Amino acid sequence: MMARRKMPLNELSERVGITLANLSILKNNKAKAIRFSTLDAICKALDCRVEDILEFRSDGEGGDSHE
Repeated sequence: MMARRKMPLNELSERVGITLANLSILKNNKAKAIRFSTLDAICKALDCRVEDILEFRSDGEGGDSHE
């Protein structure tokens, strides 16, 4: 979505109000959680909907498995 909007990571970071490090964690699927307020700010900055940037994965579909 950032590529479609031609928005660099540092600009999104400034618009959303989170650090580049935290935004990189989100971008690289390393985040364990995200605040709704952050998600809302990202969607507003990118002019998109939640489903445009998030994908539901059931347990066992990639990512870490917690056994």
